[in-house]
Amino acid sequence: MLKALHIADFALIDELSLEFSRGFNLITGETGAGKSILIDAVDFALGGRSETTFIRSGAERASVELVFHLPQSIRSQVRAILEANDMNIDLSEALVLDREVRANGRSSSKINGLTCKQSVYREVGSVLVDIHGQTEHLSLLRPKAHIFLLDRYANCESQREELARLVRQLHGIQQTISSLQQDERQREQRIEFLKYQIQEIETARLVEGEEEALREERNLLANAEKLANLSEDAYEALEGEDMMGRSGLDALNLAAKALEKLAALDSTLAEEYALAESLVAQAEELAVSLRRYKDKIEVSPNRLDHIEERLEIIYRLKRKYGDSVKVILEYAERARKELNDIEMGEERLAELYQEEDKLLHSIGDLAKNLSLTRQKASEKLSQQIVRELVQLRMENARFEVSVTQEEDPQGCYVNDERLAFDSTGIDHVEFLMSANLGEPIQPLVKVASGGETARIMLALKTVLSAADETPTLIFDEIDQGIGARVGETVGQKLWGLTASHQVFCVTHLAQIASFADTHFRVTKGVKGNRTITTVDRLNHEERIQELSDLLGSRSEATTQSAQELYHAAYLFKSEGKIHAEQPNLI
Repeated sequence: MLKALHIADFALIDELSLEFSRGFNLITGETGAGKSILIDAVDFALGGRSETTFIRSGAERASVELVFHLPQSIRSQVRAILEANDMNIDLSEALVLDREVRANGRSSSKINGLTCKQSVYREVGSVLVDIHGQTEHLSLLRPKAHIFLLDRYANCESQREELARLVRQLHGIQQTISSLQQDERQREQRIEFLKYQIQEIETARLVEGEEEALREERNLLANAEKLANLSEDAYEALEGEDMMGRSGLDALNLAAKALEKLAALDSTLAEEYALAESLVAQAEELAVSLRRYKDKIEVSPNRLDHIEERLEIIYRLKRKYGDSVKVILEYAERARKELNDIEMGEERLAELYQEEDKLLHSIGDLAKNLSLTRQKASEKLSQQIVRELVQLRMENARFEVSVTQEEDPQGCYVNDERLAFDSTGIDHVEFLMSANLGEPIQPLVKVASGGETARIMLALKTVLSAADETPTLIFDEIDQGIGARVGETVGQKLWGLTASHQVFCVTHLAQIASFADTHFRVTKGVKGNRTITTVDRLNHEERIQELSDLLGSRSEATTQSAQELYHAAYLFKSEGKIHAEQPNLI
């Protein structure tokens, strides 16, 4: 679960630290106070979009830190992600996601203080928190998203992933077949072109690491004269004779001999004498090393020209085939494979046709089983969604999950048919609905209003919550389009999700707010001629006042209504019906 949130210089927030509880955490506040800023900050900290507009005016960077306590099941998932990316992080205490964006547009992401790739960071964040905003409500209006919601309910995502793997394999084979089926003239042109590319790369006789070694050698040769002069100067300082015929080494030797005599008279100078002896030995060794270094330096214009020519060849090949010698060599290997495939011609095509046919049968078998699983789950899901919608005051609503297929002469084999397919299988899944009595059932996109869409999403989340292991769910203004009469039921549903999740919700409805276990109020004010957003955790009396404000102008009547709402929610939660059926998992 999310234990704490720390924000610095993000939008209108200068500095903010909040601690959260396990259950239902609620956020309220006037329009424009900054509620959405909190959601944006959490989304940013989970690896969402990064923009310099997030940085508070006058600041150099914006940063957001999330602190999580991980249940064992989630800890295992996170550890698997980290280990797959060679990241060894201790998760026994807590997991901390820390992200910042700087004014120059650069951002950094850290997990427990260790910088990591954005893709890894985002993957970890997706395991920990699920944010359900208005954009997700709109996903219900995109039929392509329906199949993924159904698969999540049916717990058949692993089957779909295996099917997708086979489909990717099939596409690779079909691309090769298409390449081999080009007309003879195109084949000959392709063969000649590939041979030219392979010969050009092979003639260069590239070796990994060669470019770096050549650049280093070029630097030495280009500075050979300067290196020789400097090493000569250093050597002369040690071995060269001064006007009295003594070298630097002679002077060190004289000092050592004098210290030897001094140490014989005064034992306290023994260490100084030993140091002098050591310096003489090191200076002699240094002189030998300098002489060797100086002797092996050669000024070779011919070698320098050869290196420049070699680097020019590498640069020219990099412009054609890749950004490094390694990539160029990999390109050559792929070209050889393609050339081999083309030259094998009909023999290779026959083999590929057999592989294609075999895969089409395997895909058909897997897709058929996946489809049966979906059809069985769709009936159960429809029934459960209808029951939830009844509780959400949509008593006359009908809801169905349509699972259909289409014939395709080039499709996969399913029994005696050939059906169209893609990486999700043979099924076209779409949610259908009739919102009112007597109306025909139609695609959801044609009949659902904004409020109905929000309620359907909540119904789905309620039904799917048992299979959803994401510990923290965030609902951004789920009350959009929902009236006060439905608000109490929505509040009950949201609180019910806390049986297996930590829940956050941004709302304007007092009926929903009354079910909160922890209530935060967002306000906007002025401090030092600057607008700032602050967040306060409300006590009991402050909660009653906030509920009263949500009901309308604060008055004795609204205060009484607020107290009644709070008491009714308290009684509902005290009964603990949902928690008794499904124990807290976080």
